[in-house]
Amino acid sequence: MEKTWRWFGKKDKIQLDMLRQIGVQGIVSALHDIQNGQVWPLEAINEYKEYIESHGLRWSVVESLPVSEAIKYGGEDRDALIENYIQSLENLGKAGVTTVCYNFMPVLDWARTDLYYQWEDGASSLYFDKAKFAYFEIHILERAGAEKDYDQDILAKVETLKNTVTKEAEQDLIDSVIVKTQGFVNGNIKEGDQDPVAKFKSLLALYDGIDKDRLRLNMKYFLEKIMPVCEQWNIHMCVHPDDPPFSLLGLPRIVTCEEDIDWFLNAVDNPHNGLTFCAGSLSAGLHNNVPELAKKYASRTKFVHLRSTNVFENGDFIEAMHLSGRGQLIDVIRVFEKENPSLPMRVDHGRLLTDDADKGYHPGYSFLGRMLALGQIEGVMAAVQNGMSKQ
Repeated sequence: MEKTWRWFGKKDKIQLDMLRQIGVQGIVSALHDIQNGQVWPLEAINEYKEYIESHGLRWSVVESLPVSEAIKYGGEDRDALIENYIQSLENLGKAGVTTVCYNFMPVLDWARTDLYYQWEDGASSLYFDKAKFAYFEIHILERAGAEKDYDQDILAKVETLKNTVTKEAEQDLIDSVIVKTQGFVNGNIKEGDQDPVAKFKSLLALYDGIDKDRLRLNMKYFLEKIMPVCEQWNIHMCVHPDDPPFSLLGLPRIVTCEEDIDWFLNAVDNPHNGLTFCAGSLSAGLHNNVPELAKKYASRTKFVHLRSTNVFENGDFIEAMHLSGRGQLIDVIRVFEKENPSLPMRVDHGRLLTDDADKGYHPGYSFLGRMLALGQIEGVMAAVQNGMSKQ
């Protein structure tokens, strides 16, 4: 597989020369300065691509070309937004950038409650605490009926939090859930926004009456509209699984498991309609057998995210070391090296190591933590390839 790295543009504290020196071959990136729903100009795409190539790398994957909320919930302006999306895809195709990762998650791109959860060795990583998330829903968002989504054990922990949480901890929870994990990936809310909770509530309200079936139909509508331009320019659309792979905030999630993946692949049965296989997102659901899913969908996978999680009995999960956890990355790598070896892959959500801590990296996107992960994964890939050559 091609070794790629998610890079956040010229403002990224991690420089392209640093990435080439550690063995990165391709860049996963986007035009982050362009507002959601706007057309990506061909000139801007070419300039960005040429800048990456001037450092001896290639722009391997667009992650992401964001799908506007109105497309997801079926707003009045969705057709105009889809036309803009089609124009952006055409411009990417003309520039020769033809793998596009996107998601169809309502409102939240990905959800964590702790961005710097401490390990015993002093490193930190991302963590999802189900009780904290329930507190966020019930007492910060004050979402009607949220209590019904949680069992009595979680509700008891929420009550304890209600009586003990500080204003600082509550603000940190708001930042973790809806600000710091969203804004740097073309999110709906970004750092510096006034009253992010009120803005978040207004976004949730847009999905009133949108159930799983309706969201699925809206995804099908979107994919059917864009497939002609994908066929024309040989663009591979690869949807990212929902992270985490279960419903949050009373919103439907439709890329969580085998049944969901089967549905969208069959609903628009086109070779340009594919999957981003994120072992980490899928592993956070106890219902998913990650290596088995890799085997089943290897031929429809266009991009691979290699990370792993440990999931606890109470529903909490933490980013695991890349060679451990439910992601079973050694088995996953073995599948893709055998079935679809030319795919771009990137390691994801590295731990924050001591010398990373003061660098101001985006949550989950440290340099040393991801470099360690890349070294581990590169070793696994070499061992798998060596074993295959001797068979």
